[in-house]
Amino acid sequence: MPERPADHAVDRFGGRPPTSHERMTGQPWDASYDDGPAPWDTGRPQPPFVRLAAEGAFSGTVLDARCGTGEHALLVASLGLPAPGVDVAATAVAMARAKSAERGIDAEFAVADALHLERLGRTFDTVLDCGLVHTFDAAERATYVASLAAVTEPGATLHVLCLRDEGPDAGPHPLSRADIESAFGPGTGWRIASLDADRVQTRFHGDGGAPAWLAEVRRI
Repeated sequence: MPERPADHAVDRFGGRPPTSHERMTGQPWDASYDDGPAPWDTGRPQPPFVRLAAEGAFSGTVLDARCGTGEHALLVASLGLPAPGVDVAATAVAMARAKSAERGIDAEFAVADALHLERLGRTFDTVLDCGLVHTFDAAERATYVASLAAVTEPGATLHVLCLRDEGPDAGPHPLSRADIESAFGPGTGWRIASLDADRVQTRFHGDGGAPAWLAEVRRI
């Protein structure tokens, strides 16, 4: 029997429904790593997260919810903290594991769907989100926020760095302040502790980076 188009699409996306971004591009996230570094992969941690690390903002077991090639999980692990990183892109996870071995930094990486983090079967004290929440549409953001709640206890902290919808050089999928406030608003199990304008580095925005939001969100 010929394979149904819907079945073929699910197979291309690792046995899961494609996200809104994947539907828009027609490619799974893994394809972002086929022809060299992905647009967001600068080969180093984002400056706001380096600053947070220096300030002692990460504690306990720290989940990198979109680890990419591993720079942020490795940054946190270098502080002596357990820092598992997950990503839906198997190619990125393989690259992260290779970096961990090359640098002699003990960090755990796994392929996982951020919309279903409960499948990890564990909880985390801190979560790091670099450029993940802004890839989802509004419905997916609600699912993602609930997924985060499923792997955290009250008192946990989420640090988010995402694209901001201000300025002429905003990247794809920028979020407004209202988008973030809605995503983590009343009834979500989260409370925004701070939400500040910042910058995020990409391979295409020059030294100044792209407009971003840096948010600290608390599990309640």
